[in-house]
Amino acid sequence: MLLRGTGVGRGIAIGPVVRMPDPLSEPDEKRRTTDADSEYSRARAALTTVAADLADRAALAGGEAEGVIHAQAMMTQDPALLDDVRSRIEAGSTAERAVFEAFHSVRQLLLSMGGSPADRAVDVADVSQRVIAQLRGVAPPGVPNVDHPFVLLASDLAPSDAAMLDIGQVLGLITLGGGPTSHTAILARSKGIVAVVGVADAAGIDDGATVLLDAGDGTVTVAPTPEEIAASRERLLARRVAVPVGPGTLADGTGIELLANIGSPDEAEAALRQGAEGIGLFRTEFLFFGARTAPTVAEQQAVYRRLFAACEGKRVVVRTLDAGSDKPLAFLGTGVEENPALGVRGIRALRAHESVLRDQLTALAAADAETDADVWVMAPMVADADETGYFVALARSLGIRVAGVMAEVPSCALMAGQVLGIADFVSIGTNDLTQYTLAADRRLAAVAGYSDPWHPAVLRLVKMLGDAGTQSGRPVGVCGEAAADPMLAVVLVGLGISSLSMAPSALDAVRTQLRQHTLEHARALAVSALGASTAADARARVSEQS
Repeated sequence: MLLRGTGVGRGIAIGPVVRMPDPLSEPDEKRRTTDADSEYSRARAALTTVAADLADRAALAGGEAEGVIHAQAMMTQDPALLDDVRSRIEAGSTAERAVFEAFHSVRQLLLSMGGSPADRAVDVADVSQRVIAQLRGVAPPGVPNVDHPFVLLASDLAPSDAAMLDIGQVLGLITLGGGPTSHTAILARSKGIVAVVGVADAAGIDDGATVLLDAGDGTVTVAPTPEEIAASRERLLARRVAVPVGPGTLADGTGIELLANIGSPDEAEAALRQGAEGIGLFRTEFLFFGARTAPTVAEQQAVYRRLFAACEGKRVVVRTLDAGSDKPLAFLGTGVEENPALGVRGIRALRAHESVLRDQLTALAAADAETDADVWVMAPMVADADETGYFVALARSLGIRVAGVMAEVPSCALMAGQVLGIADFVSIGTNDLTQYTLAADRRLAAVAGYSDPWHPAVLRLVKMLGDAGTQSGRPVGVCGEAAADPMLAVVLVGLGISSLSMAPSALDAVRTQLRQHTLEHARALAVSALGASTAADARARVSEQS
């Protein structure tokens, strides 16, 4: 039986399926038999324990996962939620029931809002399960602990589970929901785990059944024959033409810089060892998540100095704080928004709280002056030339030498000529660009099929930016997950992209694929993809001509 989804990476995996366990049962509605204070103390202790466990998981996970899991930990200490738990206990509920109902209320609110908030309902449910498990004295549901390698099958994974997957045991991952830019897919790619996501028909796969995952083809074969396994391995070998670690180049010698996306300074050295020519996206959110006040200039400067020192002589592209939407921060005070994905986020949030931005730029400039890295700084979610001009002028006034913007919303691409007349560079965040172009939340399973950067509408916006970069003589790169797809990386180069930044684990595959094509051929593939009507059509056209 052959099932189709969206592959993450280019590898294959073969092994027995182990299904994620069912969630804990809903607590009974029986009334408590202890006094309210004692019962509330139990609830607070469980919440505190879970918060500490999640904080430990965040630190171990690192990267983008760290901020997401930290946000989960913060839920357990939310004053409004604690008040809700207490009031339910005082009304007669047990600690388990009060916690369940309080978190369920938050989850239903998020689901009713749709978009990015709805996707956070998975995170809320995960925290609720962990607290209830702590109260019951049992292990929380999570990735099963088995004594043999396996392929994990799940509806979807909470960030705390996805980030902690043991690559020594988990051969591959199948999820019923999610798309190529979901948190699960991003974390699987960063850990080098073969995954096929969005396999809606996988629910019928029996526990223990042998499956063959081919991420390059985005397929799951149940009970594969020896011939099917052999054919899949041949395809894998064809994708792995050996290319030594070194600068990214096309077959005709055209240079394409291959950079790494990282979320903390500790990841920089490992990325460079894996062949990154520099850092194309340094996410600074980990400095701000969990904080009641913004970090000081001195605190930030110390972190940035450590990163820049590790990247001496190499480019480091830093994204200023990207907050708002699904990443709220208390000290920014954006308040409750009916549709936060279209609200005060990115550069809008920073502009509304300019002191936070000024401190960050001041710290970056000071750290740059102390080291020899080639530091570039960019603002997130920039919509047009006005926001570009605001950021670039402020950055330069505070000592930033190279100031650019991220193109994540269609308007930035439509105004590419004006934007690149001001900014020193543009980096395209294809994850958000895709979701805003297709009006499909990249983390919402119900619309996962739309969240595909191969869609010709997205590629046309990339071409607008690439053309504007060529005309202005200023670099345009891609730092979204699209850069980690080897064949799509070739198409992006054909659209005028000069650098690609990705999870370090994807560097070898992308470097190898680029070496198989000339610039002329990359441009021909791009033209073919632009003429397609759907993402699947674009992918098929390019595959046929490769």
